Amino acid sequence: METILVHLDWPERCFRAERRETAILKRIAGPSRRVVRATDDAAFLKALPRADVAIVWRFKKEWFPLATRLKVLATPGAGRELVAWKDAPPGVRVHFGGFHGAIMAESVAAYVLAFARGFFRRELSGNAPFGRSWPRTALSDKCFTVAGTKAVVAGYGRVGRAIGAKLESLGVEVQGVTRKNAADLPRLAKTADWLVMALPSDTGTDRILDAKLISKLPRRACVVNVGRGNAVDEPALLAALREGRIAGAYLDVFDGEPGPLSPAGKKCGAILSSPRRSLPPNLVVTPHSSAFSAEYLEMCFKELENDGCI
Repeated sequence: METILVHLDWPERCFRAERRETAILKRIAGPSRRVVRATDDAAFLKALPRADVAIVWRFKKEWFPLATRLKVLATPGAGRELVAWKDAPPGVRVHFGGFHGAIMAESVAAYVLAFARGFFRRELSGNAPFGRSWPRTALSDKCFTVAGTKAVVAGYGRVGRAIGAKLESLGVEVQGVTRKNAADLPRLAKTADWLVMALPSDTGTDRILDAKLISKLPRRACVVNVGRGNAVDEPALLAALREGRIAGAYLDVFDGEPGPLSPAGKKCGAILSSPRRSLPPNLVVTPHSSAFSAEYLEMCFKELENDGCI
């Protein structure tokens, strides 16, 4: 009988496989396959020699010699930082998740819609009682419809395409940027209302959004980053926001953010090291949560089923 070994231990509840998620995986796997859940690394390594499929967040190079039956190594994440995929022996298929593009697309669309409807305008903030500063007139010429606006999505893989499809459903004109047409990014930026970054960190993407590229954006443009924090020159972005050279930004990922995705010993960048009250009001930040969903792992398991991994 084939054994599916799942070791998804993570601080965030929606990323952690417990009894409910294991039951879902068992239902998808069917009665002809055994599902084993490991609750820590020791239990995982003990069970690994009997595993045909391993579903993990992290997998070290030195674990491969133990995985004598392994055929599929799968991780929910799209990022490749935590899995030693380059060291996988011949015959082991490595699968990275793409299902969460649908979730992240909703986060991007939520920001786009909220910004267009004026939810983040400074007219709605302040210390005066709301009734004494009724902002109806001030907001009346600040809102717009997103249909007909233009989005450039840098990083047009599975996640980027899902974001593009969601924005297109709102009537946004979308242009995707991949390695093949990366040279077009400065030209495309000149007419972008939304510059969406959905880039990985392992393909020479450091500071792609620098002061020079920011200078190409129209004043009406907003920057969105849901990929990796290394892609943005944070001091340059902060300066542009404070000086009104771009309209706004939504960042879900940051330079030197806490956790396993940040290199050991790396200090926080300009945004995370700043007091929140000092950040510009046209900057919206979330704690790497654009893919949060109660259905996250169920979507992961269904993707593995559809891709023939389980």
